[in-house]
Amino acid sequence: IQELPVRLSNIMKELNLLPDRLLTTPSVQLVQRWYIQSFMEILDFLDKSPDDHSVLDSFVESLETIRNRHNDVVPTMAQGVIEYKDAFGQDPVTSQNIQYFLDRFYMSRISIRMLINQHTLIFNGNTNPAHPNTIGCIDSLCDVTEVIRDAFESAKMLCEQYYLGAPELELREMNCKQIRDPIQISYVPSHLYHMLFELFKNAMRATIETNEFSNNLPPIRVMLALGGEDLSIKVMDRGGGVPLRKIETLFSYMYSTAPRPDFGDNQRAPLAGFGYGLPISRLYARYFQGDLQLYSMEGHGTDAVIHMKALSTDSVERLPVFNKTALKHYKVNLEADDWCVPSKEPLDLAIYRVAK
Repeated sequence: IQELPVRLSNIMKELNLLPDRLLTTPSVQLVQRWYIQSFMEILDFLDKSPDDHSVLDSFVESLETIRNRHNDVVPTMAQGVIEYKDAFGQDPVTSQNIQYFLDRFYMSRISIRMLINQHTLIFNGNTNPAHPNTIGCIDSLCDVTEVIRDAFESAKMLCEQYYLGAPELELREMNCKQIRDPIQISYVPSHLYHMLFELFKNAMRATIETNEFSNNLPPIRVMLALGGEDLSIKVMDRGGGVPLRKIETLFSYMYSTAPRPDFGDNQRAPLAGFGYGLPISRLYARYFQGDLQLYSMEGHGTDAVIHMKALSTDSVERLPVFNKTALKHYKVNLEADDWCVPSKEPLDLAIYRVAK
């Protein structure tokens, strides 16, 4: 109860630093109202006694209401960005500020939902007999192989429904700690599932669209390795890859390779959307001090690597903090590059010629 209002107020302060024209879009204003309402509802409990069971029950109900209210924050904010781009276009400075803010905004959202889910699951007394080592949403013995297969099967089912086919999975494991033991770490299975499902969706879509005239689809290969410090999962496809210059744009909230979805359009392709899958998956990886990186070979395929901490003592939250350093990011203009890239076209010297 002490931490939630802090996280809500921090990100609400940053929200007000966005360009005025973005803040005035209907979707962003709706998100603002959700956050203000949730903040006020949390404050109602600050002066109430935690020893009163009725207060505890009421607090859990309020948390569940807040969580449900914020379910559509990601697509609603995405719609706000679209409304802004349609009305005012894009410029490098604004795009940079929006990218910086949304990374922090969505990371804050992940952390807030983590707190809410942890509290409601523990205080509701809901336990899963199939996973006795789970405390709230954290599984102290998360079976990584099981999560990989679950995410793959879900993506495969979706892919088969839309494309009438899907590549197969080839999985290899390497446990450097205990060679014959299953690979298990303390983690939030739903976070790992989210990342893997996104990577498998992308890999399947690329594989099928690149090999649409082939009788045999190349498999999606996964390498799982547990070391002393890191657990790494590499997802490898032969989906044609992407040019190097486009890699960073894949993590941009202002960019999507898929056709733009319409709100309320239930017929859109299920393997594509607002283009937020990769950037938010990277935030899930970074939330517990890991990372998600892409390595692509245009003409061949793409390798996506999820890095996670092998030790629970290293898996601490990475949270945005609103301070003077953060404030500077919204005030600094885009500066000229200090590296020279020659023009592709020869320089027209005619304008410099002196008449003889």
